[in-house]
Amino acid sequence: MNNWSREPTQQGTDPSPYAPELGSLPDGSQGDDQGDTVNKTGTTTIGITTDEGVVIATDMRASLGGRFVSNKNVQKVEQIHPTGALTLVGSVGGAQSFIRTLRAEVNLYESRRGEPMPIEALATLAGNFARGGPFRAINPILGGVDEEGSHVYSIDPAGGVMGDDYTVTGSGMQLAYGLLEQEYEEGLSLEEAQSVAARAIESAVERDTGSGNGVFLAAVTDEGVDIQGHNDFDAVI
Repeated sequence: MNNWSREPTQQGTDPSPYAPELGSLPDGSQGDDQGDTVNKTGTTTIGITTDEGVVIATDMRASLGGRFVSNKNVQKVEQIHPTGALTLVGSVGGAQSFIRTLRAEVNLYESRRGEPMPIEALATLAGNFARGGPFRAINPILGGVDEEGSHVYSIDPAGGVMGDDYTVTGSGMQLAYGLLEQEYEEGLSLEEAQSVAARAIESAVERDTGSGNGVFLAAVTDEGVDIQGHNDFDAVI
């Protein structure tokens, strides 16, 4: 079981450049009180659909202001739905608050209607929250399985929701995409997709200083969500 307890972030205050960061916006910068530019780099997250389910992969590194590795074993993918998971990309507090809010909405939907929320509806809700809520600097991937099949969505900080067969977010996205474009093909099994996703994370880790220290893999099927961490890529490639 995953520990879903998270500390809230204070709203209405500028983020400290020295607060722990899990990822970054595409422009990779945030001004501080003195007007200096603080680079915010970090994180590679991947989502891949298959006929058997969805694979979500992330690296395991957190940094302070993109300058210092503050944690080498960060779980950046969390279950938010009986058959759905979301990555943590962006400010820690914003991502954690976003996940708590979506979990609450999923539980309310199921309590009121007696059935799980469709993944497409969850993606739309996530986009609405990202656009209109207080969640700072988030760019997650949502992956899930429902009666309509397997789904992967990227959600940008402005609330845009884009579905695809596979997608990548974070500072290592160009490196990971390079491998995925070569290795992804229709008809991958869930196990094969896990291997491809792990290799894409490894490719990003080799050159992106904000990503590193291993890989978390989430296998999402109609039976649930299984999340495993691996410090050694050889174990899953």
